[in-house]
Parts: sequence; structure tokens; C-alpha cells
Amino acid sequence: MHSLTLHPDCTPGPVRSVQANIEPSQGGCTVRFILRGDITRLKIPGFMPPGRADELWQTTCCEMFWQHEGASAYREFNLSPSSQWACYDFTGRREGRSGGEVSAIAIAHAHNGEELTLHASIGAELLLPARVALTAVIELKDGMKQYWSLAFGDGEPDFHDPACRSLKLAGAL
Repeated sequence: MHSLTLHPDCTPGPVRSVQANIEPSQGGCTVRFILRGDITRLKIPGFMPPGRADELWQTTCCEMFWQHEGASAYREFNLSPSSQWACYDFTGRREGRSGGEVSAIAIAHAHNGEELTLHASIGAELLLPARVALTAVIELKDGMKQYWSLAFGDGEPDFHDPACRSLKLAGAL
């Protein structure tokens, strides 16, 4: 598991740690996030019918950004505890956004007072080698938001910053 860090501009809150792991596979990947702390203070979206939805990042949501090594284009995946998801393709940093093609995305999550886990199986074209960002937006019930990532660039939280894509995945499967 990889440990995510809280953006330095964010106020510490009830979440003590966020960890994530990714496993590339033929035809996609699986990704897992574990949030630990006082989960009762988080705003967690209720269950919705699985499927594509926009604006998931406006509340508690786990994310993955995938960029084929050497390319300017990248993919963004938003994975909600509600079971809804989004996939966007970008031609450059926040440029040329379009709905990304996927064959399937399945999300399962569980939580109790101390831990929230989210597991997603993603069926999509994900070329290797790649640079990957594993990130999370966490919204508290009082509306405060926290931004967690493996790495951050300078300034305000921006998961589209190439500095966030610090995890290198090598070779073909």
C-alpha cells in the first residue's frame, strides 16, 4: 500500500491516514483505497445505481490519474462510494476533456466508525509504462474538504498537476 499525504494547505481533520494500492492487469486494473480515522464525521455519498456520473469530486471520492509514459494525454477516473464513477480523457493538463471509454467499472465499499475501504475494478485501456496519481477528496459533514495525494505540485491542490503522478508503473503485462 502507498501512503497518501494531506495537502499542506488543508486543515487536519478526523482522517488520520489514507492508503491506496493499484494492480495493473490485462484490460485494466484494480485499485483499493483505505481511509482511517473518525469516519462518522465524513460526508459519504449514499448508494446509487452503478454507472457514469459527473461532479463526483464535489464530495468524498477516490481518484486515479493514468498517463502513458512520454505522452501528454492522460485519463482521470473518479470512483465514488456511491458506486458511481466517471472517466475523462484529457489531451493535456486540463485540456481537451472528453468522456473516456471503459468496458466496465465495478466499485465496492464498506465503512464503519474507524475505516472506509473502496475497491474498484476498472476495465479500460491503460497503457504501460505509466505515471499514476492516486488521490482522494474527503468532505466532512461540516462541508470542509481535504485533498490527499501521493504527491503534490506547488500551490493549491490540483490533482491534474503532473507532479501528482509520481507512481511509476513499468513494463507490459
